[in-house]
Amino acid sequence: MIKAAVVGGSGYSGAELVKILAGHPGVELSAVTSTSLAGESIAALYPNLTGVVDLSFSAYDPALAGGNDVVFLALPHGKAMTLAPALKAGGSAKIIDISGDFRLPPALYETWYGQAHAAPDLVDSAVYGLTELNKDAIRNADIVANPGCYPTGVILAAAPLLAAGLVDGPVTANCVSGVSGAGRALSEATQFCRADENISAYKVGGVHQHIPEIEQMFSRLAPEPPKLVFTPHLSSFSRGIYTTLTMAAGISSLAALNHLYKEFYAGKDFIKILPAGIYPAVKSVAGSNYCQIGLAVDARAGQVIVMSAIDNLVKGAAGQAVQNMNVMFGLDETAGLMQVGLFP
Repeated sequence: MIKAAVVGGSGYSGAELVKILAGHPGVELSAVTSTSLAGESIAALYPNLTGVVDLSFSAYDPALAGGNDVVFLALPHGKAMTLAPALKAGGSAKIIDISGDFRLPPALYETWYGQAHAAPDLVDSAVYGLTELNKDAIRNADIVANPGCYPTGVILAAAPLLAAGLVDGPVTANCVSGVSGAGRALSEATQFCRADENISAYKVGGVHQHIPEIEQMFSRLAPEPPKLVFTPHLSSFSRGIYTTLTMAAGISSLAALNHLYKEFYAGKDFIKILPAGIYPAVKSVAGSNYCQIGLAVDARAGQVIVMSAIDNLVKGAAGQAVQNMNVMFGLDETAGLMQVGLFP
């Protein structure tokens, strides 16, 4: 039985992680921390966990690394890197970080996140946790940097074409996120009167912090990696990421494109390649760890169109973190996840 702790369990991704771990047959959830809610019942904040999780939030203690096999860091960007060194010194627990703190080299992190990295010595040992593409490295990792939700949707949609060397020129990604992607903290953009029945772009023009994360994986997949043109949008659904990629690619047959994707993702339980003419939908993956991928060819414009849909809180965060934990501890990759959102 794997003993697990969650640091930062009061946010949306942390709560999703607690829910999944509580139902995992191979996990004992030992502690869930919160700076502001220590001593309060988890179910009081998230009533859906009543009767599922009987723990109360506890204060953070680096000794968690000595009493657990794995510690999940479900914290805002900039926080995990300040705790990780003490956790590494405090015990042998493996660390899975859901924030962006260990996804980029320190210099690149400083450029895109606007602050110096607090634990640069640990970055080199961190493994990027996109499970379908990096499983062998994840298996032996002590620190896993869980991918962002936008990068998960974009990279999984582009990977087969990139690996085949078929992409010619930039990849244009138009992505739409549900409101939960902005986190539980209140902001002007996520207030009901602004967000409801609305869609709007933000961080347009090559400035979003997920761009280098995505391009970093592009460079691992393709000998001549393309640039990314990335436009994120916020819309009024509660959870999900919808990605539409357009790119020039050396493939003009939809049947050949479908075959390429099915071959590339053969044996990957959470990747669902949809039949021709059927396209992903966020409601079809809500609450699940699945990634749906739909394909199209625009022969007139010489473009391939690839769409993906994931749940930002599950495949884009907590579910993928558990998927990585399963790999790290030699469990079936799907353990504790197949029943999550199985009937959305």
